Amino acid sequence: MDRRLPLPTLLSHALVAFTVEFDNESEHQLPHRTTNRRSTAGSLHGPWLVSLVMWLNCMRFVDQKGVTVGELEQLARTRTNLNGMERLGYVFIEPNPTDSRPKPPRSAWLIRPTAAGRKAQEIWRPLFAVIEDRWHQRFGKSEIAQLRKSLWGLIDQLDLDLPDCLPILAHGLFSNGRADERQEPAERGHDRASSLTLPALLSKLVFAIEFEGESTVSLAIGANVLRLVGAEGIRVRDLPRLASVSKEAIAMSVSFLEKRGYAAMKPESPGSRVKVPVLTPKGRDAHTLYIQLLAKIEERWQARFGKETIHALRKSLERLVGEPTGQSPLFRGLEPYPNGWRASVRRPEGLPHYPMILHRGGFPDGS
Repeated sequence: MDRRLPLPTLLSHALVAFTVEFDNESEHQLPHRTTNRRSTAGSLHGPWLVSLVMWLNCMRFVDQKGVTVGELEQLARTRTNLNGMERLGYVFIEPNPTDSRPKPPRSAWLIRPTAAGRKAQEIWRPLFAVIEDRWHQRFGKSEIAQLRKSLWGLIDQLDLDLPDCLPILAHGLFSNGRADERQEPAERGHDRASSLTLPALLSKLVFAIEFEGESTVSLAIGANVLRLVGAEGIRVRDLPRLASVSKEAIAMSVSFLEKRGYAAMKPESPGSRVKVPVLTPKGRDAHTLYIQLLAKIEERWQARFGKETIHALRKSLERLVGEPTGQSPLFRGLEPYPNGWRASVRRPEGLPHYPMILHRGGFPDGS
């Protein structure tokens, strides 16, 4: 039996680790508010925290001149939680003063950064290089260069114009832009390995799109919940720890599996009030398909992109991620600052097998 981690799991571990390290540093530098710590010094009117992906799908395209609502999604090549970014204090949205129509559509409204949004932009913009430089020191500059080369060796062969980040998960925790919804690829002149950040390179691989074109369960649910819930069931309260994702993401996943007939809630033992999700025959079939598709798609990629290309990518990721049975070397950079929100919660035992990017703030573990 192949005990190696699946390719999307390796990609997820690397991407989530970079994101958490980035988020910890931006939290440390940015005056902000959170639900559990209220506000930092000087942040009475600061924004609520969001994760790296909200820079990649929103704030990098917003400036004082303004960008329209319609233009933003075209530029980002994915959707953002625009209402959330406005509510959390990063942008404001208003009709274009030069638009003479009595009721211009919202798609023509202008998005501009708030003062707090501009401060966040100043902090976020250079952080990609800062964190990647830490990875050079931690893992070796040649190792990260090889990872970049391996990622680009595959990305350069893709015929889709993909965003520089994974999408916020849609209903059922599916990736926006499933294979049957993709549009014709646009011009990709800006895409060069040297011009893309490391998380952008890690995000551009289309494993989820291909997986979800053949599965009725999303890769996010399959990787983080379906693989853990067996015929005997498992306590819902244990799933966040085992999957290394938030309670909210687990609740959404379990609800989907139960409502769609993949799992049934049963008492942990006769007479127990503790309920556990147990896979139904339909759920066991979905679990089997999840395992089979991981191997099938990787084999398909070897044929499509070249066996050596996939082998080089896998080896680069395995050197970063480490052995499946031990704590990943990636954890060396994940120690939060003492006043950070992650310092106040249980230290994760692992990393998600697929990023659970929710609308709540884009955090990779659904937090």
